[in-house]
Amino acid sequence: MPKPSPNAIDPLATPNVPEDAKPTGTAAFSKFLAVLQCIADAQTPPGIAQLTALAGYPRPTVYRIVGALVAEGLVVESPHGGTYSLGPRLLSLASRSWERSDLRVAASEPLQVLRDATQETVHLAVRSGSEMVYIEKLESPHAVRMASRIGTRVTLYSSSVGKAYLSALKREERDALLAPLRFERFTPNTIVDRSALDAELDETQARGYSEDREENEEQIFCYGSAILGTNGEPLACVSISIPLYRKSGSPLATYIAPLKEACRAIAEGMGPGSR
Repeated sequence: MPKPSPNAIDPLATPNVPEDAKPTGTAAFSKFLAVLQCIADAQTPPGIAQLTALAGYPRPTVYRIVGALVAEGLVVESPHGGTYSLGPRLLSLASRSWERSDLRVAASEPLQVLRDATQETVHLAVRSGSEMVYIEKLESPHAVRMASRIGTRVTLYSSSVGKAYLSALKREERDALLAPLRFERFTPNTIVDRSALDAELDETQARGYSEDREENEEQIFCYGSAILGTNGEPLACVSISIPLYRKSGSPLATYIAPLKEACRAIAEGMGPGSR
């Protein structure tokens, strides 16, 4: 297949494409974002055919959108051609946004303190639609580390950051987020029954921290806690990820106390104006 080019961006230059396949206005923006999200979420760089299936748009539409994204530096084509990854311009924009954010400034030192105290991998996550997305990751100094990366998206119902977020919401807000979700089993421990999940979230709310008991990945245990604003709403969540074989037998002192202190320090660091 020939490479998408800037010349293919303009719908007027492709008269054989049906009108309803030509992105325009707000609909066009939504389609561009949807295709960009598909590229970001793919485990391996996708091609046009895969993006067409993932995005659900006609192939000519996806072809033009990818061409536009390449032309703007938001997406790059692989050296061998045919597959696409996030581009340097998008990564630069994301980096600038993150560097200037109140959350990053407030979280920087507490996350380092937490990682150093626990010697385990630490994540900072925010909600994005019906998922949580990692926006910061500090690696464990141990040889065995987590396979996650900044930008990884995890479910609300099976991750420690997701369960921490849900448990900090009012019940009606929690129900609204969970109602449309289809639960997928990732490991034998994944909770896929709604009533069981509600009970788990109630328990999480009562104790003040969440647990991912090998629910996303076998042999990985995670603790999570929410960073709360002045009104008690969850702003973001922090997690500690631990290979099961080196999990401490005294989790409250080893993980939970420093985790809660990190969340408190981040919330305090963001100040009243940001909270």
